[in-house]
Amino acid sequence: MEAMISSFDGTKLYLNKEIPDKARGIAVIVHGLCEHQGRYDQLAEAFHQAGLGTYRYDHRGHGRSEGERTYFADFHELLEDAHVVISMALEQNPDLPVFLVGHSMGGLTVSLYGAAYPEERLKGIVISGGLTHDKNQLMSRVPVGQDPHIKLPNSMGSKVCSVPEVGENYGKDPYNAKAFTIGLCYALQKGMAWLREHAEAFRYPVLMLHGEKDVLVNVRDTHELFHEVSSADKQMKIYGGLFHEIFFEHCKDEVIRDVLGWIEERM
Repeated sequence: MEAMISSFDGTKLYLNKEIPDKARGIAVIVHGLCEHQGRYDQLAEAFHQAGLGTYRYDHRGHGRSEGERTYFADFHELLEDAHVVISMALEQNPDLPVFLVGHSMGGLTVSLYGAAYPEERLKGIVISGGLTHDKNQLMSRVPVGQDPHIKLPNSMGSKVCSVPEVGENYGKDPYNAKAFTIGLCYALQKGMAWLREHAEAFRYPVLMLHGEKDVLVNVRDTHELFHEVSSADKQMKIYGGLFHEIFFEHCKDEVIRDVLGWIEERM
């Protein structure tokens, strides 16, 4: 099912909901900066084959969702848009275990959610290459006091993955943004600062994954978050030699099996 749904402030978000027959669980998949939910078709299909339904949406200002392109006025927009979709998944599937999977900026999103809404009925959260501390200064290098609507070029294409075809396809994808706003950078900086102050409230079972050769989001982001959250059930796996987009790497099947295995043990 594809639909436009209203977020907390009336902004319309593009939702892709796919539930296989006799689903055993649900995964809400949250994409990263400048991309869109459709890039995770292969991941979603693997979930469906394992009996998991998926809810995917485009962040505001991304893909087919409404909003100024790649702009957030505040990090709470990122958080509360996710809350709307996650609440929908929980309400529509009261008898099924619900998990979150977030990559990069989506990893920050689900981390914020875990700290802001620690009492929801979630079975676990998977964070892939989460932009949680900005050790590579992807966002914090932007000077303060600039017009938040100014756009910066998106030069991430060749750095997202060690598989050349992935970078080429990234640049050709019409739903991938060619630039992102300074306002987005400011919002994410404030979101990461808030997360540092509230990470201890994150208590969900969590699996943190990262590519060791990630030059966009430093692997130290994941190391630090791992030690900050108070989850009793937490695991971390660093994939040697992999770049940022581990779900697209040459060993993506191994990565997806790791995620599905972790979820299966907690269903």
